[in-house]
Amino acid sequence: MRIQKVILLIAMALLLGWGLGATDDRAKIGFVDVEQVLATVDQGKEAREELERKSRAAQGRLAPLVEQIESLQKELKAKQFVMSEEAVRAKQLDLVELKNRYETKAKEEEGQFKIDQQRLIGPLIEKLEAVIKEVGRENGYSMILRIDAPSLVYAREALDTTDLVIKKFNGKN
Repeated sequence: MRIQKVILLIAMALLLGWGLGATDDRAKIGFVDVEQVLATVDQGKEAREELERKSRAAQGRLAPLVEQIESLQKELKAKQFVMSEEAVRAKQLDLVELKNRYETKAKEEEGQFKIDQQRLIGPLIEKLEAVIKEVGRENGYSMILRIDAPSLVYAREALDTTDLVIKKFNGKN
């Protein structure tokens, strides 16, 4: 992974150097905070709200299993010394079965959440990339990097194009 980052940085430096040698223009590099854009634009807010609603609904569907598990654990703890070994073992097996059902249901809910997230956020990312390219062309940027990219260590605030992208994105709707 670290080697890939180094190779990416070297490739960017070579590309930038080659591009500078090919023209007399100065390189203009900007960066954008994609997470901030998605949290700020209207469509991003709507998508996040829907995802939060779906998350709360999923937690609501899991809550009865959690309550059953807690209840069975309390019962087992309170009565384990009064019950026969066989009864204790049966309760422990019931508890394991409930925990397995919970884990299975939780994985299903997580998978569905990821699908919903891709369905809601995916199109926004595609639209956002088009807007970033447009901002880059209109403002003469040589390249615009994502601030959350692992290779970006430092960037001057003057190079931040996030606000331009947000205005452009909201202007298209």
